[in-house]
Order: sequence, then C-alpha cells, then structure tokens
Amino acid sequence: MWLALIIGNSHLHWGLFNGKTLCHTYDTQRLPKSFVYQLSKCQTLPEAQEILSSSLPPTPHTTHIPPTTPSLPLLLASVVPSQTALWLTYPNVRVITLEEIPLQGMYPTLGIDRALALWGAGNAWGFPILVIDAGTSLTFSGADANQNFFGGAILPGLGLQIATLAENTGQLPDVELPLDLPQRFAVNTQEAIQSGVIYTLLAGIKDFVEAWWQSFPQGKIVITGGDRTLLTKYLHSLFPEIAMRLIVEPNLMFWGMERIHNDQNFHYS
Repeated sequence: MWLALIIGNSHLHWGLFNGKTLCHTYDTQRLPKSFVYQLSKCQTLPEAQEILSSSLPPTPHTTHIPPTTPSLPLLLASVVPSQTALWLTYPNVRVITLEEIPLQGMYPTLGIDRALALWGAGNAWGFPILVIDAGTSLTFSGADANQNFFGGAILPGLGLQIATLAENTGQLPDVELPLDLPQRFAVNTQEAIQSGVIYTLLAGIKDFVEAWWQSFPQGKIVITGGDRTLLTKYLHSLFPEIAMRLIVEPNLMFWGMERIHNDQNFHYS
C-alpha cells in the first residue's frame, strides 16, 4: 500500500494504491502545518484515520477517508513549493522530479503535473498523445510517437477567467458556470460573461485539437482536470465531432505516478 499526493494550485489530490491498483481517490483543501505534524506522529492506523476525519472536512466530491500510517510510503508531486515544504517533514516521503519522468525534450520549467499526466496518458493509450488538463489553468501538453515532448500551451481555466473579471472590474459580477451551453448572443450581463468565456475557450480548444490532428492524424486526445466533465458537455453541444473522439479520464497524474513508482526502485526518506 502507498499514497500518492498531488499538490495542485487550488486543492490536494490524493490516491491510495495497492501495488499498481488505484483503490480510492479524493480531494482536500490545503493543510496546515499542525495537521502534517499530527499525522506524522501517529503510531496506529486508527489514530491516523481519527485525525483525518476530525481535521479534514471533505470537499463535496470526497467520498473516502484514506487509511494511512506514518510508515506508508508517500509519493509527492507538487506545483506549490510552500506546500511541498510542509510535507517534507512526513516520514517515508519521496518527491518526484521532472528528471525522473521518461519523456524526452522537456524544458526545465515544465510543470510536474503536466508531465505526469502526459506520461500516464501515453502509457495507457499509446503515443502520440495530447492531454488537455481543465483545471485552474487549462493546459495542452503533447508527446509524439517516440515519447518526445512535442509542446503545449497554458491559459486561464473557466473559473479563473470568470473570477478575474469580477476581481478586476468595477461592476462585473462573479457568475456561476452554467450546466448547459449558454446562448451565444446574451441579453444580460451574467449570460454575456458566460458566453464570452465559454465560447472563446471552446474555440481555442477546437483550434488546438485540429492543429494536433494535422500533425498526428491518429493521435489520441485525453481530457482531465476538475472542469473536464463540464467542458466535454459543452463540446458535445458545439463541436460533437471533437467531443466524440475525446477520452475523459480524471486520474491521469495518478497513472503517471504509478508508472514512476513501479518502474523505478524508489527509496523513501
């Protein structure tokens, strides 16, 4: 048994593995230093479970509390250095670095989350592969048939674009994302924001997908991230020919971590 922890821009993403089998996944909010200290001092499984259940109110899509003890190996990938530092005090922890991911041609500042998702997708569905990660940021990451990093792009995600308008303007409200594709030409401010953000983002996705297929006509595309379901639903309404060819998978980074964990002889501290 081992734990995988991905420290993202807005949440912590957890996976509990039994060897190569991903048993449970769940998300939590950021953790204080006191929580990490308490968890690191647990001597038994019930103690660890009690601290988790009492200290971590689950987010709405959290369904499991992970069984964990200090001796359980923790494989960590992070894009937030301040949060990484908290977990270095946890016994039996190992931090994945970019150099340990067997993709060629990656630039030094490529996000570890993008590299892991790309590695996990390629091993699951084959190369060439394009990963669309619809999280806080929306990213495109591609690899060719020889497992060379092909390149990608980064832009603000759906929620971040809407929040930015509200935070940086005098009168525009913070609006919710609709469950269905909104009317393109809106007749009120709220729907105008929804339309502008959603239709522009979908057009950008279409452009990148078509450019990918020009380079790799048989290349697969996987979409992941917190907004994956909503974006895929929008795409089915506007560009069904693209949506039908997308592979939707929430756990790409965990699959990448699993390959790293089991293909390499990791030593935990």
